[in-house]
Amino acid sequence: MTSLAAAKETASPIQVPHALPAWVYNNADMTRLELQRILMPTWQIVCHVNSIPKAGDYVTLDIGPESVFAVRDRDGGIRAFHNVCRHRGARILDDQGNCPGAITCPYHGWSYKHDGSLIGMPLKETFPNLDRSTHGLRPVRVEIALGFVFVCLSGNPPSVTAMWGDLAKEFEPYHFDKMVPIAPFYFEMWEADWKVAMDNYLESYHVPLGHPGLNRMFTPDFEDQASRPGIARGASWMRDTPSTRWSERMYQHLAPRTATHLPEKLRGCWRFYSVLPNLGIDVFPDQMSFFQVLPRGPGKCVIRGGIYGLPDSRREMKLLRFLGNRINMQVNSEDRGLCARVQRGLASSSYQPGPLSELEGWMLEFHNLLRERIPEVRLPSAPARFA
Repeated sequence: MTSLAAAKETASPIQVPHALPAWVYNNADMTRLELQRILMPTWQIVCHVNSIPKAGDYVTLDIGPESVFAVRDRDGGIRAFHNVCRHRGARILDDQGNCPGAITCPYHGWSYKHDGSLIGMPLKETFPNLDRSTHGLRPVRVEIALGFVFVCLSGNPPSVTAMWGDLAKEFEPYHFDKMVPIAPFYFEMWEADWKVAMDNYLESYHVPLGHPGLNRMFTPDFEDQASRPGIARGASWMRDTPSTRWSERMYQHLAPRTATHLPEKLRGCWRFYSVLPNLGIDVFPDQMSFFQVLPRGPGKCVIRGGIYGLPDSRREMKLLRFLGNRINMQVNSEDRGLCARVQRGLASSSYQPGPLSELEGWMLEFHNLLRERIPEVRLPSAPARFA
């Protein structure tokens, strides 16, 4: 019996669940299979619908070797395509911007309509008998939900709307669809595997010690949780005791008085949604944000995110958002440092996977997804050959 077959044979339910073996967090074959089997067949956010309000507006998204873009067409619809020219494979668009007339490849000038159809190429007489109708951009499955543009590069997962179910009703008071970008997209390079970063976001066991400022301001979100398969939500509620730090105390003071578009109870609540395999959505009284954790090779990841809010020019709201971003930047910096610590520790020959707390149950759900899609994860050490 092969080692993988033996692992499958003995993979009975464990009374005390344990973390994944260290090798899975820094292995090139794992990264390749995670892209193919975990990330490509799931819904990924490209942008908010109001990030591309005009015809020709576009935003790109890179996932491993793949690149896609979403574009607003002339009829007001939103389409998505592989960001690859049908001539010689050059990537066509970068970052975000506007293609007012046509989408044109910068290499040889092949051009496409907003619906993806090929409309022209320089020196077209040198392509005798070319059927342009068969050389349009490759479309990507797209869904508009929760005010965002989602794409899926492979497989046939349930719709975003079906995936969220009744849990999406919690977003209704915030009016995501009416929000606009209030900051540019951000990208952070972390010295940690993407799974280390997601493990961190999927559990709040570390919050009281790892995020002292958050703990001064709010109750731990593991005290108020809800979930659906693949989606977990924790809610933190503002403490009655003011923080000892000025910026935190001022946020506590301003939020209930400024976020008057919300029911009074929600003005003192921070909500955190984690969506398998790699998405986080954070909802605050003054704004909301999303982030994706994307691999950039074994043991490293990039955090891609955006920040949105309802149009509001009041001075008080500007100050509240400034304070909220300042607090969030500190939390993010703490997480970045904690994840780097874990990545370094996993390299030690002394490490053996430790037991998981009941507060790490959603992290266990993530690990079980990995075990299901990539059975080699069950092995204590990396196999010489993957299935």
